[in-house]
Amino acid sequence: MARDRSAVESAELTAVLDALDDADARAIIRGLEEPMTASEISETCDIPLSTTYRKLDLLTDAALLSEGTQIRADGHHATTYEVAFDEVRIGLNDDRDFDVAVGRPERTPDERIADIWTQVRKET
Repeated sequence: MARDRSAVESAELTAVLDALDDADARAIIRGLEEPMTASEISETCDIPLSTTYRKLDLLTDAALLSEGTQIRADGHHATTYEVAFDEVRIGLNDDRDFDVAVGRPERTPDERIADIWTQVRKET
């Protein structure tokens, strides 16, 4: 009986492959040249808003997109999304299992503070 290799693959590898296997998710990655809200992404990529939210969840769960916060003049805020990787490498490790490495761009101090603010907002 053959061993089910997918059972031993890492959750990170599975999440990245699932996200990149989705045509709408790839369209979102291509369309995100700067941070955008879900509504802006939906309009730019011509994807229904409900589908856009599902694809954004898929991409953020795979850590291929990062979330930020846009504070509006009226005091309300909106979640923005931006691409969080430069490259994705898939290789074989010494045990002949697939391994994924996601190359991330260098973060500026302002971006690191925004990340902290986003985490605080999620936890409160």
